[in-house]
Amino acid sequence: MANRFGLVASACATALIASAGASAQEKFTYLTNWYAQAEHGGFYQSVADGTFKKLGLDVTIRMGGPQVNGMQLLAAGQVDCFMGYDAQTMKGWEQGIKAVTVAAAFQKDPQVIIAHPHIKKFEELKDKTILISSAANTTYWPWVKSKYGFTDAQARPYTFNIQPFVADKNIAQQGYLSSEPFAIEKEAGFKPTVFLLADLGWPQYSTTIVCMEDTLKKKPQAVAAFVRGSMEGWKNYLWGNPAAANALIKKDNPNMTDDKLAHGIAIMKQMGIVDSGDTKTMGIGIVTDARMKQFYDFMVANKMLDPTKVKATDTYNTSFVKDLKIMAPK
Repeated sequence: MANRFGLVASACATALIASAGASAQEKFTYLTNWYAQAEHGGFYQSVADGTFKKLGLDVTIRMGGPQVNGMQLLAAGQVDCFMGYDAQTMKGWEQGIKAVTVAAAFQKDPQVIIAHPHIKKFEELKDKTILISSAANTTYWPWVKSKYGFTDAQARPYTFNIQPFVADKNIAQQGYLSSEPFAIEKEAGFKPTVFLLADLGWPQYSTTIVCMEDTLKKKPQAVAAFVRGSMEGWKNYLWGNPAAANALIKKDNPNMTDDKLAHGIAIMKQMGIVDSGDTKTMGIGIVTDARMKQFYDFMVANKMLDPTKVKATDTYNTSFVKDLKIMAPK
């Protein structure tokens, strides 16, 4: 069961695929979670190559950033959907924000912990200082503490500056898979040890497509078109020619460079960020009941979510993506 609108959405999604798209050139705005980068490439790809237009959508990708509150803008109706993650969406329901995940571009959250080269196993960080952001306290850090026995006493604030880590071999820090490790290697001249939390069991989906429940009722065909176009975009971006998408990314974010984009694409493919696990049989973007239940149960068990206020199946809808079967090349 996806949620109580699942049957309606599924029927609309099926009708969309059969009829080739939403109404002619319907405007649709998607808000990202940060400045434009390779990790947004699939969405830019379908703008650049006309996939969204073929599906009847005039899509605007709006950049997020450190001062942009995506959930707030979504709830206020300023955007149609935005790039979220499971913990945020589920917590939104506690506050009365009925936001629903309809697809997950990233099967693995790119969240990493970065250590110095002499660290070989994650467990070796148990007595090290670890720099984490404030957001970590309501996402992956409780999971790390529960699974590996780490403590709050070893945590210090991460200020998005790699220099404290570079200067002290007893410090580890959080990062984004394709960002901080690349910067450390380029600027500090050594290759750090990188632990991808998803490969250690962290179950959260990431780079999700999140829409308000009301949007799914009012414009299910447009949402279905956007989901389909986005997942085709990810296939074409990672396994096709990303040049046009990269040009749009650099236009939106002039600080982005060709080497960073190339590295982002390579690392996403290498680590199975988009294509791994369930996507091998169910297609890119898949969201499953089992994964969502697993993460919901984790949130409840760690007292990060009030089960009396949030029902797991209200927070996601599988019907928009379950029958797409957009497969990565073998």
